Amino acid sequence: MQEVKVDFLVIGSGVAGLSFALKAAEQGRVMMITKDQLEESNTVYAQGGIAAVWDKDRDSFSKHVSDTLDAGANLNDLAVVEMVVKEGPERIQELISFGTRFDKSKGKEYDLAMEGGHTARRILHHKDVTGKEIVRALREKVKEHPAIEVLEHHFAVDLITQHHFGEKVTRSKPDIECFGAYVFNELTAETYTILAKRTMMSTGGVGVAYSSTTNPSIATGDGIAMAYRAKALVQDMEFIQFHPTALYEPGQSPSFLVSEAVRGFGAKLRNHKDEEFMFNYDERGSLAPRDIVARAIDSEMKIHGLDHVFLDCTHLNMKSFQSHFPTIYRKCVDIGVNPAFNYIPVTPSAHYCCGGIVVDQEGRTSIKNLYAIGECSRTGLHGANRLASNSLLEAVVYADRAGKAVVKGIDKAIFKANVPAWDTSGTAAPEELILITQSLKELQGIMSAYVGIVRSDLRLKRALDRLKIIYEETETLYEKTTISRKLCEVRNLINVSYLIIKAASERNRSVGLHYTLDED
Repeated sequence: MQEVKVDFLVIGSGVAGLSFALKAAEQGRVMMITKDQLEESNTVYAQGGIAAVWDKDRDSFSKHVSDTLDAGANLNDLAVVEMVVKEGPERIQELISFGTRFDKSKGKEYDLAMEGGHTARRILHHKDVTGKEIVRALREKVKEHPAIEVLEHHFAVDLITQHHFGEKVTRSKPDIECFGAYVFNELTAETYTILAKRTMMSTGGVGVAYSSTTNPSIATGDGIAMAYRAKALVQDMEFIQFHPTALYEPGQSPSFLVSEAVRGFGAKLRNHKDEEFMFNYDERGSLAPRDIVARAIDSEMKIHGLDHVFLDCTHLNMKSFQSHFPTIYRKCVDIGVNPAFNYIPVTPSAHYCCGGIVVDQEGRTSIKNLYAIGECSRTGLHGANRLASNSLLEAVVYADRAGKAVVKGIDKAIFKANVPAWDTSGTAAPEELILITQSLKELQGIMSAYVGIVRSDLRLKRALDRLKIIYEETETLYEKTTISRKLCEVRNLINVSYLIIKAASERNRSVGLHYTLDED
């Protein structure tokens, strides 16, 4: 197979990609590619839930908007926040119609949870595996849709633009156009061309750039890196959210997430002196927004020379706790920590990228016919820090909006002719795979040491200097060796790490998730 033509190419298979595919498939042929199995995505690891105004007697759109702006340090796009919040309940109702099972209380009403930064109970959830449940329902719909073809173990290498026809393409060029993507089939080691009238990027986040992350190994920033190389606009990459409470379990990757909903359920953060320290940092205590809680934990760890703090659940109704958080309870017990009697050791871990590919309210990027939704996009909803459980909400709202936008004019769109095939001339299999794995370890060490929760000008400069060496080595390797998923992932991680460092260096004051010791 050298060349394939489809109406819609969807890169990525999380809640954003799956939701969009179902919308687009009503108007044309959809091909969804995923570099792993369809069952694997960032969404599957989302525990807490999806936020929306559901109980209008105790909650309101204005409250949800206010909470989102407060968490994002008011760097959010107000129009986007209002749009997502107001359209959210209808999209969740659609998920329910697809078969998503959100937990209900004994009175048959939905059991709405509380999470940090929220002023009302508005988190719909399925136990502590909400993302997995949503993906299950969507995946079943996708599999049975006759207009959707899913290709597993297919890795998107690069977007196809005028650049591949020898034309000089810069970020200031007003008419950059995406014609599809070059895709690597891991099972056959073949790289071929997929031409599409519309291409959707829904590739998730960048967590693997850090040594400790709650993200799965697939979260290597592929979509953001590809779009950036194609000269799309990228913004707000300095705002990397560290989830405050990942289970402290050295050597485990990814880090096991102890959901924010556990604190919403009543758990308290404590230091090694048994002090409930969060009130020293914020009047909301353990339910402050994530950026504040993560920095507070980081501060406590550094003050006392510790590798973690504790989450105290011992005072909670354990029968109810086990019912709400069965996965978390089992995981803790498996490592010898019984939440009924023992404090849970927790530490911050890289979790979510609030920046990404700049899009409008329909998911359009700055490149014609290229769209982006989900974590790889920068919509303006999150500002400087994402409010808990707003990510799944953003994904389904933007999937719906983009699904309506991409079909406009699709009947008149044509495929680009004479697209050059992927060129493998002059390349050979890598002699030593250790070169790739070692570069990844070095990269993760650099990002964790110098571009973490607390930054400084010196740390960022050191990170950039060291990253440059790895970049040059990897580009040389990329040019002379045949394509492999691992090599492309490391290359993409270097790209997004550069974007994070560059954005952090340019923001000279502390705000939200970006905290610098050298504030002007």
